[in-house]
Amino acid sequence: MIPEPAPTVRELLAFYLEAGVDCALAEEPVDRLAELDAPPPAPRAVPVEAPRPVAAPAVMRGEAALAPDVAIASAREAARTAPTLEALRELMQNFEGCALKHTATRLVFADGNPQARIMFVGEAPGRDEDIEGLPFVGRSGKLLDLMIGAIGLNRTTAYITNVIPWRPPGNRTPTPQETQICLPFIQRHIELVNPDVLVTLGNPSTQTLLSTREGIMRTRGRWFDYDTGSRTIRALPTFHPAYLLRSPSYKRLAWQDLRAIAKLLAGA
Repeated sequence: MIPEPAPTVRELLAFYLEAGVDCALAEEPVDRLAELDAPPPAPRAVPVEAPRPVAAPAVMRGEAALAPDVAIASAREAARTAPTLEALRELMQNFEGCALKHTATRLVFADGNPQARIMFVGEAPGRDEDIEGLPFVGRSGKLLDLMIGAIGLNRTTAYITNVIPWRPPGNRTPTPQETQICLPFIQRHIELVNPDVLVTLGNPSTQTLLSTREGIMRTRGRWFDYDTGSRTIRALPTFHPAYLLRSPSYKRLAWQDLRAIAKLLAGA
């Protein structure tokens, strides 16, 4: 029996990409099987101390939150104290309560003009966004640029961000816990930008920000009121550009939504 030739580097890379492995988390590979065979560490003597008062666990730097409710409370407190977008970005950069931060390359905060009258919010960064640190820079980002360009907008006259600021591993769907942890940050983000029109791109951002359980097919094209606590902003859900790339037949409906946005911005 003739042994099969060893796979080439190109073949190995193709296999990893097909399996969903498209980024490295460390410089050196980790042999998990060797870890299983390693003997357990010897137990250490633990000195007996007098009992201390119990305090609420804090979100420590370099660690994920001990519990989701702790992380959510910490995010709420941090977001509430941010007086500017720059301060909010720094707080998010230093926030350690979301495990996604430890698998992502960088924080993806926003792109565009923070003084713009219109703000687009998607779900989470993808691979290209994780690399560049900017939202909507891959294929869906190019389509979004064409969409907003069709109504006379671009990234100097619009503001773009996501509900989740860190890329989930392998572009998986964020968990409900991850979304709730990040929710106070995007809520404060919208409040600070204070646009005239808020556009939610796709089902996840629409359901998260507009507190609806209806799907995007029923919500798109309908105007909602988004309450920041100090002002009510007109909000319109529409299809995410990534969905339109998979289902181009819905571009006609997206164009109707864009025309409604342009009409509102024109004051008609």
